[in-house]
Amino acid sequence: MDSKSVEDMIEGSSGFHFSGFHMDGSKLNNIEKPTTTLAIENVHKQPFIIGVAGGAASGKTTVCDMIIQQLHDQRVVLVNQDSFYHKLTEEELATVHEYNFDHPDSFDTEKLLDSMENLRHGQAVDIPNYDFKSYKNSVFPARRVNPSDVIILEGILIFHDPRVRELMNMKIFVDTDADVRLARRIRRDTVEKGRDIGVVLDQKYADIIIPRGGDNHVAIDLIVQHIRTKLGQHDLCKIYPNLYVIQSTFQIRGMHTLIRDSQTTKHDFVFYADRLIRLVVEHGLGHLPFTEKQVITPTGSVYTGVDFCKRLCGVSVIRSGESMENALRACCKGIKIGKILIHREGEDNGQQLIYEKLPQDISERQYSCQSYFITYKKGCTGIQHHISQSHIRTSGCTCGVQKLPKSKDCDI
Repeated sequence: MDSKSVEDMIEGSSGFHFSGFHMDGSKLNNIEKPTTTLAIENVHKQPFIIGVAGGAASGKTTVCDMIIQQLHDQRVVLVNQDSFYHKLTEEELATVHEYNFDHPDSFDTEKLLDSMENLRHGQAVDIPNYDFKSYKNSVFPARRVNPSDVIILEGILIFHDPRVRELMNMKIFVDTDADVRLARRIRRDTVEKGRDIGVVLDQKYADIIIPRGGDNHVAIDLIVQHIRTKLGQHDLCKIYPNLYVIQSTFQIRGMHTLIRDSQTTKHDFVFYADRLIRLVVEHGLGHLPFTEKQVITPTGSVYTGVDFCKRLCGVSVIRSGESMENALRACCKGIKIGKILIHREGEDNGQQLIYEKLPQDISERQYSCQSYFITYKKGCTGIQHHISQSHIRTSGCTCGVQKLPKSKDCDI
């Protein structure tokens, strides 16, 4: 490839872009697919399915909400058995107050099984919204449920059908005193739904029985810890020990939601993408070595802290890496930043380094901060420049953890 072709490719890639996304127009409708994908991502991850049963008004929904709140860094969806009530016939509607909604035959178990099977295989499903006033499931629009890491099945008779039980990785029974449940149900369900007070539920299929329902915080904490352990068995951080993922919070998930929304404007996308990138860069800098340092405060006292490592540099992989340069410059004053361009050839993922411009003294720097996306197959350019892998830190990189096993990568 001649020098003119290289210059044309660099010029074409220097337009307005973010993390490999071309932003044409005010809406983000056309998003390029990532050029590389870990092989493990091609294998569908089976969800962890939890069944939560209990008597009416025992606190099942409260327990489910508490589990969801504590698993905020995982994708969790709640599927309620009440959504799968059969639509009543005209004859049943005429005697609706005598209809037993607490009988297994009142539920459309086949539709529940079909929905769960689709979710297990990574397909989104539409869950009906049952209207207890008209006793129909077509009054309100269906609720779209996407595949998730954790699926919670909640209902008074969710353990009755053995086919449903076989889907569950964990079964929880919420046990609350009968008089408490009766008081709650009279106050809440009977007036709204006109349902019978009596309920009978067999507890023998449960793995865990939670006394006092949602008030038992210790039991819920233990359940959440067990779920985290199961989910962590296939975690990339366990497979690649040099990969560090920033702990997810509702704020981070909210920003992820905004930048994935097709209705998000270009201005908002750039703003929230910059915030996420800044978090990744700052977290990555935290893995650099520091030395202890003592300073004298304005009051004359001695403070023992740390000193930042010296002689940092950054290497930006064109194009997507350039979107992270501003965050790196904001965190590291006066840092030198080089550039490399990788070209993909054919469908066999063959990749070739066609352009590089690195600081002349990069091999002399103690710790080279290779910030940004490393997507090439046959090693890092830094190795050709006699840079130790242990001196390399990558940010937002997933393939770097494979190709540079001695480096450290930070992702969000």
